Amino acid sequence: MKKILAIKGMTCAACAARLEKAVGRLEGVESCYVNLGTERMSLEFGPGKADIGGVKAKIEKLGYGWAEIKKGAADAHELRKEKEIKVLRAKLAVSVFFAVPLLYLAMGHMLPFGWRLPVPGILNHIDHPLNFALAQILLTIPVLIAGYRFYAVGFRAIWLRSPNMDSLIAVGTSAAVIYSLYGAYKIAKSSFEFSEHLYFETAGAIIALVLFGKTLEAVSKGKTSGAILKLMGLRPKTATVIKEGKEIEVPIDEVEAGDMVFVRPGEKIPVDGIVAEGKTSVDESMLTGESMPVDKKAGDRVYGATINKNGAIRFVAEKVGAETALAQIIKLVEEAQGGKAPIARLADTIAGYFVTAVFCAALAAFVGWYAASGDFAFSLTAFISVLVIACPCALGLATPTAIMVGTSKGAENGILIKGGEALETAHKIQTVVFDKTGTITEGRPEVTDVVAPEGGNRLRLLRLAASAEKGSEHPLGEAIVEKARKEGLELLAATDFEALSGRGIECFIEGQNFLAGNGRLMDERGISPGCLEAEARRLAKEGKTPIYLAMDGKIAGIVAVADTVKKGSAEAVKRLEGMGIEIVMMTGDNIRTAEAVANQVGITRVLSEVLPQNKADEVKKLQAGKKKVAMVGDGINDAPALAQADLGIAVGSGTDVAMESADIVLMHSDLTDVAKAVRLSKATMRNIKQNLFWAFCYNAAGIPVAAGVLHIFGGPLLSPVIAAAAMSLSSVSVVANALRLKGAKL
Repeated sequence: MKKILAIKGMTCAACAARLEKAVGRLEGVESCYVNLGTERMSLEFGPGKADIGGVKAKIEKLGYGWAEIKKGAADAHELRKEKEIKVLRAKLAVSVFFAVPLLYLAMGHMLPFGWRLPVPGILNHIDHPLNFALAQILLTIPVLIAGYRFYAVGFRAIWLRSPNMDSLIAVGTSAAVIYSLYGAYKIAKSSFEFSEHLYFETAGAIIALVLFGKTLEAVSKGKTSGAILKLMGLRPKTATVIKEGKEIEVPIDEVEAGDMVFVRPGEKIPVDGIVAEGKTSVDESMLTGESMPVDKKAGDRVYGATINKNGAIRFVAEKVGAETALAQIIKLVEEAQGGKAPIARLADTIAGYFVTAVFCAALAAFVGWYAASGDFAFSLTAFISVLVIACPCALGLATPTAIMVGTSKGAENGILIKGGEALETAHKIQTVVFDKTGTITEGRPEVTDVVAPEGGNRLRLLRLAASAEKGSEHPLGEAIVEKARKEGLELLAATDFEALSGRGIECFIEGQNFLAGNGRLMDERGISPGCLEAEARRLAKEGKTPIYLAMDGKIAGIVAVADTVKKGSAEAVKRLEGMGIEIVMMTGDNIRTAEAVANQVGITRVLSEVLPQNKADEVKKLQAGKKKVAMVGDGINDAPALAQADLGIAVGSGTDVAMESADIVLMHSDLTDVAKAVRLSKATMRNIKQNLFWAFCYNAAGIPVAAGVLHIFGGPLLSPVIAAAAMSLSSVSVVANALRLKGAKL
């Protein structure tokens, strides 16, 4: 038995790991996986051992919340995320509103003489130190209230012996506040020199900055269910069912297997079934990604949410509700999103050890100095100095600043990256899978060749074909008319137009019978291709669709239509292969058409005739080889594969569902941007590691000094002021290093 729960209250990878470990130990739980990005727990129970109540109780005991997730029901999760984002934005507004004047009051007088900021006389730190301290306390309290979750989560994590980034925030800001409160107490006792030793602004600034990062993270996470909601929205709301010879419109949920369903031209097909009467062509692009409509006749299968183009049909409902192809794709997207492994957060890993080390160093400094000197104030100064210099400001800024600059750099180049996970994953990619239609190709048919018999006029042939096709709604006909329009050709009048389902069209132009269609139509009318047969075979071998043209029973020429390769596709393949990345093309097309396109762009590995529901499985097979796989696509049928891949990349011309299922969106629809995204990821990850190294080194190098090592040898004891300055310097270096990404060449 499988179960999915939404988890509330996680803040970092340590939270997910703690939940996995604790719940995974429960009796009956065979596997437990927590996805931090989607905030979901995927559970698998042994036969007859499902104790979901015990799991929920364990989650609550660890201090987290839960909510049940039903397949396809993403609305409640979406509403909950929207509410969470609103609350975070309100907290951020409060923290900024009070932190800014707090910084002004605390730091304004410390600026060089010519830059000192004016402060009301009643708050002057020299003349009215107690007012100065009390004003800072009043400004700090709202900020601490806005960030209370950092303390609740951070101290609970320490209690459970799994410290995280919230633990660093809680300990660092608490140390600053406690020491400052002690300073305010000393000021009240007439020790006015402590007006120089208040660090309330440190706590306020850290809380405001971290809340800003948490808000951005929540906005990114809140979009995870958007793709599922869009997929659900594709389903028609009603269906026309024939009962006792009457057409009755019923809600889609009331359609049962075996019902006879009637669909008019232009309507969506409500459920999956088999055609019983009628002929038509169906636009299945929303499921298959292929642009060409598929001809349907009695005995052929049709799928829910596809569009009936030009003929009325009756079909027998076969699969309804959760059994339809669309419902299965929705299920695949949900499962792929829920099973994507969380990426280890390097900052959290460091923090897990760093907090413990800082605590030990601070306590050792306090105990050692108190034992040696008996001076409590001196010992407390050393203790606080260690904690202040270890304040997590730089560690907290190391990753988000680099990611913010990196994603901004991407946006400037038309590469939209949805958060740090995507940016972190891209540099590890070993295999890139490209969908064909709409990704490597334009996704719409275009005229590529006009072949006339020897001595024939190509433009006249195109003019005749377009004149005949202007009454057709078929995409191939529309492509011919568009080509004639671009050539500036004036169309002729066509009469007695008739669409021949599955074969072509027939009409009269200037009194002559004109045919345009496939080889079957020519055979029916006894028209031989003659010398053009070899040309037709060549065009078909190149993946093009040859349309025979005949006038008064004689072959007149061929117009070839194909989905043309996008400009830049071949260059994109070349660049990625130059980076040592394997390229694979995947499509629902037949092997001949697929290989023709692959040869044009230089791809050697092709996966053809892949059904929509099997695309994610093909990605899984590639991942089974221990490879990091990126999927590049644009259609709804690509959504499960985009979610299953380690990195999903959608082209901007694609569907909303594909773009929301993806981790990266290429707004320019230029495949060379895939290589740019990988290079940007490598540059950003290198920058993040540099930031973490310097942030850690600043703090780690300062801890022994703050603990009083220099004082042992006659040097000064590092005061909290210098400790705070060192901490600020580490933050400045981190931000400055992150800004270097703006100049990165992609």
